[in-house]
Amino acid sequence: MKLESSYFNKIRVGSRKPKKTKPERRTCDADGCNLPAEHRAPKGRQAEGEYFWFCLDHVRAYNKSYNYFSGMDDSSVQSYQKESSIGHRPTWRMGVGGADQAPPGGRAKYGIPDNANDPFRLFPGTEDGRPSADRRPRRAVHNMERKSLRKLGLDETATSDEIRARYKTLVKRHHPDANGGDRSLEDRLREIIQAYNYLKGAGFC
Repeated sequence: MKLESSYFNKIRVGSRKPKKTKPERRTCDADGCNLPAEHRAPKGRQAEGEYFWFCLDHVRAYNKSYNYFSGMDDSSVQSYQKESSIGHRPTWRMGVGGADQAPPGGRAKYGIPDNANDPFRLFPGTEDGRPSADRRPRRAVHNMERKSLRKLGLDETATSDEIRARYKTLVKRHHPDANGGDRSLEDRLREIIQAYNYLKGAGFC
């Protein structure tokens, strides 16, 4: 590339600095005041996010008399302060029976489908606020737990009672004493015992 080329003389690079726009001049919102308004002040309750614009003297006077809770009685103020600690969001008791404390129409209110899985009963599933009887909480099943269940001939929905009953049945079926002393099924019996012990240690039975 030749730096002395005539093409370089035709290149014009404009300024990268953004053009400064003249800020809009506000005047004080106080009656009869035409001074520049450089300070904003909240309009108050029921008008969050909206502001007055005042000059320095008038914003000082406004702030001295400003009271967000003006017009509210003591009980309303205490209720507001309590709700502000949770961000004014509806809450209810967690744990067993927590759905009984859920706000009415909780699913529809939060856009949750009626058939959504709700193992902790946070939302009402029926008209009386209780989950349907056939909606059983599902536990998280990892790969080893799934393999252990399959060795017992069960799936992820098996209850602890079903696991114990299945284990006893398989042990009796594969034990050498039940097969005339035949030890050909000992490996299978060992797998069954290991699978049951793993599930027991994992809290499945």
